[in-house]
Amino acid sequence: MNINLTLIGQTITFFVFVWFCAKFVWPALIGVMQEREKKIADGLQAAERADKDLELAHKKAGEQLREAKEQAAEIIEQANKRATQIVDEAKDQAKAEADRLITAAKAEIEQEANRAKEELRGSVATLAIAGAEKILEQEIDPKSHNDLVSKLASQL
Repeated sequence: MNINLTLIGQTITFFVFVWFCAKFVWPALIGVMQEREKKIADGLQAAERADKDLELAHKKAGEQLREAKEQAAEIIEQANKRATQIVDEAKDQAKAEADRLITAAKAEIEQEANRAKEELRGSVATLAIAGAEKILEQEIDPKSHNDLVSKLASQL
């Protein structure tokens, strides 16, 4: 065997193999590699978007939590104001009721005092007439008796 002929055969076989690989194998491998590269790139982009979405979600959650705390503080403040208002209204109502009761009691006391004075005037007038009768030892007629009682009651 001739080494040159073997070398030429191997060279031709090598070129046919390279041509076959370049024509049929490499495009398939490059397509698979490009598809894989695209999947990896899409996965990285999705991961970046997910990180951004997660960060945005954290910001929104923090913002919502802050708003909820503000609303809770506002509601508590309003409740405290309302409680104070209710207490003040109750105090005002109680004071008004107490004033009304005091006024009614004063009026009742004044009426009782007037009744007592009238009874006392009547009793004093009767006692005065009885004393005068005993002093005079005679009875005074009813008309002059009433006139005398009226005068005496008006002086008291």
